[in-house]
Amino acid sequence: MTSYLTVYDESAVKALCTTRANETKAWQSMALLDTQVNVQQALIDAAQFGIRYVLLGICEDIGPRANLGNKGAHQAWPAFLKRFLNQPHNQFIATQKILLLGEVNTTDLMLQSNPLSAKQPEQLTQLRELCRQLDERVEAVLSLIFKAGLEPIVIGGGHNNCLGIIRALSKHSQNPINAINLDPHADFRPCEGRHSGNGFTYAYDEQHLNNYHVIGLHELKNNQATLDAMAQANHSFTSYQAIAVRREITLSSAVTHALNNTDNYALGIEVDLDSITYMPVSAYNCSGFSVADAEHFVHLAASNRRAKYLHLCEAAPSQHPNGLDAGAEHTGQVLSALTNSYLQAKEQ
Repeated sequence: MTSYLTVYDESAVKALCTTRANETKAWQSMALLDTQVNVQQALIDAAQFGIRYVLLGICEDIGPRANLGNKGAHQAWPAFLKRFLNQPHNQFIATQKILLLGEVNTTDLMLQSNPLSAKQPEQLTQLRELCRQLDERVEAVLSLIFKAGLEPIVIGGGHNNCLGIIRALSKHSQNPINAINLDPHADFRPCEGRHSGNGFTYAYDEQHLNNYHVIGLHELKNNQATLDAMAQANHSFTSYQAIAVRREITLSSAVTHALNNTDNYALGIEVDLDSITYMPVSAYNCSGFSVADAEHFVHLAASNRRAKYLHLCEAAPSQHPNGLDAGAEHTGQVLSALTNSYLQAKEQ
């Protein structure tokens, strides 16, 4: 299990970190694991010493590409780190309770995936097999975190990674979990081989997913088969059109209502960055929510006592119209803002 994890030491992040006189940066208040100690025991020890949250990266775009989407989701984690680590540490953010763990090992899988084209049926099948292998790695690493009683904040990669997270939490809690997802897409496509569009379908079919609600589902960006499958599974959604176009319900009311109508199981908070207008992502969206809306969604969901993780996915810095550097800056700011919303809600 630990072979699927790259644990960061100081040298792994030193190049990203800056200093300023008379100011404590976030990275200076956060914890790292001792790379020479058994990872599971070290995580348990960290929890006993007051660590509550774990930052974990996933640098891959296999899942989005296997879903016929664009490249670039592997770039989100380093963009986030550069921004988040260098923000000030002050009374408003509990970065002293954060462990910067590291990232899921994806290098070999990415090397195998790079020459593959989703336009070729045989190569698409190979991409989906690599995605299945990635699921196993994500589940193994998340299992270590949940077993230690810690809350993961998982950043980067495609929405395919929800499956490994849900599997790990469901098996740890010995019950199916609930999930609330800010997303224009339901990601409830058929079990046709693994990709970023069917993680919740697989989780449901494997009986790891109980109540599933999508906030901001776009009525015109989901096929009828997906909507029928959602209805058949008794999953629900509040559409983007109902919230933002017809104004039938506010975002706050939609989230609160969804949370009040879930069973008493552990809750996963999912944010597909495709939901935010003009984000550099694998599926660009001109009609979505603002960053402030997404922060508010995370705040409301994280305020629920059953919330056990935050998953931020699908950001793809290289898809920015002004190039990778602009995309990394944009992505880093938004991912940091959403992470901060989770941490502040949890510490209230």
